[in-house]
Amino acid sequence: MKLDGKAISRTLGANETPDICDHLCRSEISRFADALKSGENLVVSCTQEAPLFRELAEEAGHQAGLTFTNIRERAGWSEEGAKSSAKIAALLAEAVMDIPAPGAVPVSSDGVCLVYGRGQQALEVARKLSARLNVSLVLCDADDVVPPSISDVPVYRGEIAKAGGHFGAFEIAVNGYAPAIASSRGVLEFMMARDGAASTCSIILDISGNEPLFAGHEKRDGYLRADPVNPAAVAEAMFDAADLAGEFEKPLYVSYAPDICAHSRSMQTGCSKCVDVCPASAISPDGDHVHVDHMICGGCGSCSSACPSGAMSYAMPSRSSLAARTQTLLQTYHNGAGKRPVLLVHDERHGAEMIAALARFGKGLPAHVIPFAVNEVTQIGHDWLAAAFASGASSMVFLADPKKRDELDSLKFQIDLTATLLTAMGYGDDERITLCEEADPDAVEALLWGLNPASSPQAQNFTPTNNKRELARTALSLLNGVAPAPQETITLETGAPYGRVQVDQTGCTMCLACVSACPMGAIIDNPEKPQISFIEQACVQCGLCRNTCPEKVITLEPRFNLDKQALSAVVLNEEEPFNCVSCGTPFGTKSTVERISATLAGKHAMFKTGEAANLIKMCDRCRIEHQANSANDPFAAGQRPAVVRTEDYQAEEEAVKSGAPRTALTAEDFLIKDDDA
Repeated sequence: MKLDGKAISRTLGANETPDICDHLCRSEISRFADALKSGENLVVSCTQEAPLFRELAEEAGHQAGLTFTNIRERAGWSEEGAKSSAKIAALLAEAVMDIPAPGAVPVSSDGVCLVYGRGQQALEVARKLSARLNVSLVLCDADDVVPPSISDVPVYRGEIAKAGGHFGAFEIAVNGYAPAIASSRGVLEFMMARDGAASTCSIILDISGNEPLFAGHEKRDGYLRADPVNPAAVAEAMFDAADLAGEFEKPLYVSYAPDICAHSRSMQTGCSKCVDVCPASAISPDGDHVHVDHMICGGCGSCSSACPSGAMSYAMPSRSSLAARTQTLLQTYHNGAGKRPVLLVHDERHGAEMIAALARFGKGLPAHVIPFAVNEVTQIGHDWLAAAFASGASSMVFLADPKKRDELDSLKFQIDLTATLLTAMGYGDDERITLCEEADPDAVEALLWGLNPASSPQAQNFTPTNNKRELARTALSLLNGVAPAPQETITLETGAPYGRVQVDQTGCTMCLACVSACPMGAIIDNPEKPQISFIEQACVQCGLCRNTCPEKVITLEPRFNLDKQALSAVVLNEEEPFNCVSCGTPFGTKSTVERISATLAGKHAMFKTGEAANLIKMCDRCRIEHQANSANDPFAAGQRPAVVRTEDYQAEEEAVKSGAPRTALTAEDFLIKDDDA
């Protein structure tokens, strides 16, 4: 690589010109050993020899941080490597950032493994794995199986009809379940077949060639699936399975805040985007909220991308950390006089391998194309896209694995939403965001070197927040402030997470059902008078207010309001309150009370007289008092009978003994008169 140490140092704000190593991992290894003696955090600009450097650091007792970053395949190995000083400095600045690690949940596997396959191949795989794991074999086809001379693996026949659970706690149901007969001679025989047999295991190795047992099976830890006609794939799956016994930690990819979830209220469904986009079925409805099974979650991040409220938030890394990384990269690149930066968003598997292939066998990455690694490209939402453009990105390319095309719908929606906003602001009709689903390095290389990025929006300074809607609004407002065509409102497509609600005032009865249904507090009431107001910035267009409204007078209008008015409450509907005819206290709305009075007064049996009809126009307190004091008090009870005491019965018995005629006690003898003490 041709490295300009002075330019890199100047861009990073260092006072000293760094020494450039030619062979640090071999003949110049002593220079690394000397650096370890400083006891400071070290960054090594090489990932290929990371194991060697870690070993040396451990031997030297180095306690400080040791970070590795790749500037070779990502920058230096390129036809424009000599022009990549600004990019190299940006990659180094990114490497020294302290990004908090996500939380984790412990997972325990006892090594119980189910091998599910066909014929002799499945039997051989099960027998080889049994040296490392506690293996059972279920054969969906046993035609060519030679009965083993030693029964070292339990063998059964059957079809797995249902599978559930997760790594360490899988549950299966098998139809046609039958154990093998140990005395089988020429052909493996089975006995006592039955349906609905249930069992559990920690690991499943599926080489049946049938349909996967799980949706999004690639993301189901502990479920290994290989094509039985591909011996290399089967061998790789066996090696992976052999290491899955013991104690593990599974990252907590997403965090969930149920208090701002717009899934449901009062059995009315609003937003179900996270449930719809999850490829692993790790998210399910749970009353008014949703349940996230972290043991099943594969970390694609589509739920976080699609969530309109930010209730689902990706934690690997957090939203604010991801935006801060972007700012550091772009700010450093611009400080080095870099022009029109293109962010190449990629994962650490397909994307990193593609970049390495371009560097080793092609032209490498252009000097203005900055690789930006994420756990999954599908975790990206419009909030990060807006933040990246506000930080000075010219355009972006998403390098997606074509094997995961069925998981890209949410990402495509986020890209289209951002493109609509940018185009409306006058940032051009150029393709500022490109989704590349190529597996051919030549096609990717042609795309990247054929880019003609537009001028970068003016970079803005802002502090990233972890609140999705606040981050998006801050970035979009900054972009709009320096846009070629600033906008007040931008019309969006149905399904967009921004917009306003409109109320047909002629049909609204001010029942306030919409207020209680809104999970975001976008619709609020006024405790002083009949009034409902609306805060547009808080609305996620979930539709719960519309679905709950008994009069069906609420409609949604998707749009993005860039005016500051969107942050304040505006009145949707208000009415004059009706004053109680008895005490003057305001209650209800004038139109409602008058409409009810006109409908019932003089017509309904309870409100035939004028005095009775006045009850409709009284507040709840006065209505009760009036009825209690009226001759026709519905709460009045009859005269209460007196308690019959023991003395009364004794007196009656004495009268009988004395021969006096018995006087039967009646209910009237025990009535409490008004003048009784």
